[in-house]
Amino acid sequence: MRFLAGGTLALPAGIQWSDVLYITERVLGLALIVTLIGIAVLRQCAARSIKLMLTVVVAVAVICSLLGVAVIAYRMIGTAEERDEILDLMGIAGLAALVVALFLARRLTNASRAISYAVQGVGQTGVYIAPSPPLPAELAELSEGLTTAHERLAKARSRERALEASRRELVAWVSHDLRTPLAGLRAMAEALEDQVVINPREVSQYHTQIRREVERLTLMIDDLFELSRIHAGALRLSRRMVGLEDVVAEVVASAEPVARAKRVRLTGAAVRNMPVFIDSAEMGRALRNLVTNAIRHTPSDGVVDVLAEVRSGMACVSVSDACGGIPPADLPRVFDVAFRGESARTPGPQEGAGLGLSIARGIVEAHSGQIAVRNTGPGCQFLIRLPLVRPGAPMPSHTGPQAAATGRRAINAN
Repeated sequence: MRFLAGGTLALPAGIQWSDVLYITERVLGLALIVTLIGIAVLRQCAARSIKLMLTVVVAVAVICSLLGVAVIAYRMIGTAEERDEILDLMGIAGLAALVVALFLARRLTNASRAISYAVQGVGQTGVYIAPSPPLPAELAELSEGLTTAHERLAKARSRERALEASRRELVAWVSHDLRTPLAGLRAMAEALEDQVVINPREVSQYHTQIRREVERLTLMIDDLFELSRIHAGALRLSRRMVGLEDVVAEVVASAEPVARAKRVRLTGAAVRNMPVFIDSAEMGRALRNLVTNAIRHTPSDGVVDVLAEVRSGMACVSVSDACGGIPPADLPRVFDVAFRGESARTPGPQEGAGLGLSIARGIVEAHSGQIAVRNTGPGCQFLIRLPLVRPGAPMPSHTGPQAAATGRRAINAN
């Protein structure tokens, strides 16, 4: 076809508009019929091999092409020999297309089977091994997605196994820790009930010891309840903007009597203007757990230092002790449930169930913070990092000589 000078569309010589309309109507009609038949066949083969479906698609295309050429040849070509030659050529081309389609379908089938075998092998080996033959881009992307998903599932299973082992260990340890004070309470109660102890002074001592054991059990139960809320995601935080230096000052002040009783020097320092959006009660509990743990493991005349400052745009609180350090193999497990890093776990009279560090980690992470531990100097250092509400202008407050000598805090809480 070509356009004449006046913009009129002109047909090649020997071709009339009636021929074009005739061919268009027949070709469209036949193509529509073949397409509908192909769609019906594909629906019936929806659950069959991709090889069969790809063959049907190519067959529909070839048949439509052959019918179109046949209609054109019947309408436009005069002799039967010429029509037969054209149809033969189209038949050869269609056959070649079918061969190529079968080759491609076989490759896709083999690739999908290789992925299927790799997935089935996970149940035997526990590892997804991606197929080695080159895969088509889409199937290669699917295989990479399966590899990533398997790695995530493997990590999740590993965490679940570790958590389950930790839970079993916790049940065993807590059972031991509960049994010890309960046995003492029972023995003292029976002694008082049977009047084995009747001396007023001894009776008073028994009453005092019973109260201490009850307080110890209360601490253990409180820790278990707090940890269960953290693991269940039921920890309710009443957040508000506070100065982290205020929280640190309160914790240091509350821990001073404990440090003084053990003859441990407790020092503290903080910078001003560290606004954080936290639950001050819960964060105070987390920090108090770290300070109490540091005092407990620091020998007499040792030093526990609490420092609050801004690092890399984060509010940081470090608690350094003189415990002698933690074995490198135990560092990754310090925050595990009920881990104490010692074979004999009989707690002291004021200790809980060994859950303080686990609770601290849960509280810090619930505030979108980070907690870590490392060996440094004469002991180890625990570090809490929390996001600041806004950039502050830190002004360090220095520890004076008298505060350092007496172990009292030197924290400006303004």
